[in-house]
Amino acid sequence: MIVRVRGQLSEVGEVSAVLERDGVAYEVLVPHYALTELAARRGNQITLHTLEYLEGNAATGGNLIPRMIGFLHSEDRAFFQLFTTVKGVGVRKGLRALAAPVARIAADIEAADAVALARLPGIGPRMAEQIVAELRGKVAKHAYREREAPAATRTDWTDEQRDAIEIIAAWGDGRTDAERWIARAVQLHDKLTRAEDWVKAAYRIKSGAEA
Repeated sequence: MIVRVRGQLSEVGEVSAVLERDGVAYEVLVPHYALTELAARRGNQITLHTLEYLEGNAATGGNLIPRMIGFLHSEDRAFFQLFTTVKGVGVRKGLRALAAPVARIAADIEAADAVALARLPGIGPRMAEQIVAELRGKVAKHAYREREAPAATRTDWTDEQRDAIEIIAAWGDGRTDAERWIARAVQLHDKLTRAEDWVKAAYRIKSGAEA
């Protein structure tokens, strides 16, 4: 399974983006909340964290069409995999429902705020209650980012933290991701001094080992 695609973002539509790499153009379905950021990055090299699935119904004799779904952050992909385990939330409905940032939706689930969830596209009151019932207590680690100041606004990075961000970006992860992980590491650790230690802490956060 293809889990990550990096290429030039050539097109952004209403439900998908097109990445070009090595002469091949990949159509990737994306959640609604990501469209604004993707549109601003058209023409640039980006990385999408992906899932694959087959769309269609073989039982009725129809063709199964391979599709790829992409997310700006690996954490958002992990949340989506949980989100679509809820009975009645399929891939297409799940993507449409993610009209708000994942962290906000996860925070509403943990707060059992079915009223807020019901406002998401395609999610009514009954489905909102179902989501809370099945996912509350399982998505807390996806909600913490909503409570943080955006990493991009920070101006107080130490030299070692800046070096760690550069290292992570050089290894292929997005700079926005790197800054967010380091920002979270700063909250969790106050005695790290070396760039390599900040890198290790960031990747623990990326993997979900620390929340």
